[in-house]
This record gives sequence, C-alpha cells and structure tokens, in this order.
Amino acid sequence: MYIWLTGILLFVALAFFAFAQAASARNGAQSAADAAALAASQDARDELLDGLELSIREGDEWLDWLTGDKITGGGARDAAEALAADNDATVIGFGPAEVNGYPGFRAEIETTYTVGDTIIPGTESKHAKAEATAVIKPRCEAAPSADREDVMEFDCDGGDSFEIDPDDFQAGDLPDASVLFSVHLAD
Repeated sequence: MYIWLTGILLFVALAFFAFAQAASARNGAQSAADAAALAASQDARDELLDGLELSIREGDEWLDWLTGDKITGGGARDAAEALAADNDATVIGFGPAEVNGYPGFRAEIETTYTVGDTIIPGTESKHAKAEATAVIKPRCEAAPSADREDVMEFDCDGGDSFEIDPDDFQAGDLPDASVLFSVHLAD
C-alpha cells in the first residue's frame, strides 16, 4: 500500500510539474505578445508625431493627425517582430486593430522554445501561443486660442498644456509623443 501511495504521489508531482512548465511557457508567450503589440503601437505613435510636425510646417490639415486617423503603421510590424524576437518568440499574425474607436495593432506570437519534456506525451514539440492588442489614445484636446484665431491651444491629460502657432512653428516645438498620445494594452 505504501509503495502504491508513493507511486501515485510521484505521478501527481510530475503531472503538476508538467502543467507548471506549460503555464510558464504560456506566461512567456503572453509577455512576448504584449511587448510586440506595445512596440508596434509605440512605433505608430512616433509616426503620428512626425506626421503632425510635417503637416503643421506644410500648412496641411494637421488636426487629423491628433485623432490617429493618419496612421499607416509603416514600421509597426518590424517593431513588433524585433520585440518578439527579444522575447524568444516569432510573430505569426499581425494587423491593425480598433478598440472603442481608438487605432492600434494586434500581434499574435509563437514561442521559439517548446514546453519541454514531461510525462505528458507530445509536449516536447509544443510551442506556446498568445496574442495581444495595444491601442493609441489621444491625450489632448485642441481649441482655437481666445486671443488669436490661428493659434491652437492644447489641454492634455495630466495638466499639460501648450499652444501651436502654425505661422511661427519650429521643429521641436511639439512636446514628447507620450504627452500627445498614450499607448496601452486593450486586452
């Protein structure tokens, strides 16, 4: 009886270890997916800032850049792939996403490592998969200045405020991209 109980306890311990290995791989995959989605959205946020600055200098309809409508995501996939690779994963699915009206990116990844050898057959060839979505949310509202109609005043979350005069705009007049847009995970 003692030998049977010892065998059962040993089997339960090994099974628990197998599930712990799978959970660890899954957590690593989710971290890689989160990082990839955030990297893609941060790259797009930087693109928005560059486009906004260029649009102001050229006198275009620059307020559209503040809503995120002008995102092309040209370097977003490369940014996602780089961060996934840093986390021992590969991007297997990628694309634009919209959550509650905010633009962003969805990344699906697969780990380059497997769950490993366990008492459960087949785990030695199983890779963990996960997906995440990150969005870019504007943090500022713009309104014409009370003093001058051609000057725009910006009130941002966190109490930040600034003005833009398109006629007297210089490179570097815009605040950091993180003041204008927040990037966060949506799911």
